[in-house]
Amino acid sequence: MLRYVYAADLHKFPKLRDTMFRDRAEQFANRLGWEVTVDENGHERDEYDDLNPLYVIWERADGSHGGSMRFLPTSGNTMINDHFLHLTDGVRIESPFIWECTRFCLAPDADRRVTAGLVLGAGEVMLHFDLSHFVGVFDPRMERIYRLLGVVPDVIGRKGEGDAEIGVGLWEFDETARPRVQGRAKVTRKDSLDWFRRAFNIHNPLQCALALA
Repeated sequence: MLRYVYAADLHKFPKLRDTMFRDRAEQFANRLGWEVTVDENGHERDEYDDLNPLYVIWERADGSHGGSMRFLPTSGNTMINDHFLHLTDGVRIESPFIWECTRFCLAPDADRRVTAGLVLGAGEVMLHFDLSHFVGVFDPRMERIYRLLGVVPDVIGRKGEGDAEIGVGLWEFDETARPRVQGRAKVTRKDSLDWFRRAFNIHNPLQCALALA
């Protein structure tokens, strides 16, 4: 299932929290070799985790992390504006309608449906927070995955070559892609909306029923 959890509430889900940060360490530090900070608990964290981001997390049946993404409004501090302006020719991305997506992470043994599930969760965030775009940095591997799911970014900058290439792009969530993403995630529209509604205490079903139309 999908959980939507602000950093301030991660303590309510200790197993989910700990396995997420450990899986981030495994992916970013051990497998990809990024220069990231791993603490004494084996957790990969950075300063943006201290800004109360919203995490979209695929939670497995045993309560552990299957995959996750991190979202922050571009009206505050973001990785794009703090570290990747060379990809945008110095242009800052700042808008109340654009959020940054970072730390796309999969558990080492995650199945194929997890990636699609996270994309589906991102679509719910965009829809219900009335956003126009997400912005994020990606490598060729992730770009291929996005293309398979029909959520190709509008690339606004690239640097490097081959596997070392990185790009920055803007995403919209095209509703025509939803059936494909739901099918790959094996998640119904009702379940997706129910998970979001429970996370944000939306008690009036009409608030989500409009999205089913």
